[in-house]
Amino acid sequence: MFEDVWKHFDENELTHSAAHHLMSVHELRQMHGYARVSDIAKHLKITKGSVSSAMKHLKERGYIQEDHNRFLELTEKGLRVVWQTEATRMVVKKFLSDALGMDEDDAEIDACKVEHLLSSEARGRLVGFLQFLFSEDPIASEFLTVFRGAPSANHLECRKDVASCQLCDEVCLLQPELSVLRGN
Repeated sequence: MFEDVWKHFDENELTHSAAHHLMSVHELRQMHGYARVSDIAKHLKITKGSVSSAMKHLKERGYIQEDHNRFLELTEKGLRVVWQTEATRMVVKKFLSDALGMDEDDAEIDACKVEHLLSSEARGRLVGFLQFLFSEDPIASEFLTVFRGAPSANHLECRKDVASCQLCDEVCLLQPELSVLRGN
């Protein structure tokens, strides 16, 4: 099953770049009341030609349209993508920074990397997990206390060499996968 997952990456509705183009249209319209190709190019720090090409593609797929002044605007479909992308970024950032204790800037960068890749189900489950984790439930509070004090809450990386891996000293989360890779 997992050997074919990477093939589905290209089946995503939009690329990371396309999602950011949509988000730029939304941000510019909120800030200025309009969005033109030149504004988007400046906002994203890319060429107008790149934006024109992307906008053509997004128009053809029903995410963008032009108003009577030829300003770009999001369709309902485009606006849904922006809302979902922003929601996912916020949830992932909160998980990384507040739950896992990552630096805010690093959490923002990582959240941006995955914001358009997570399913709505994964986002919903993360929301549910975070609601429980930060609830008044004593089990959640105890978990957070123990987790934040545990050495595993610090930055550890698997070296894929069980003999010298800090993660593998007690239990290796990758052990079944490493066994497969080693042919065991």
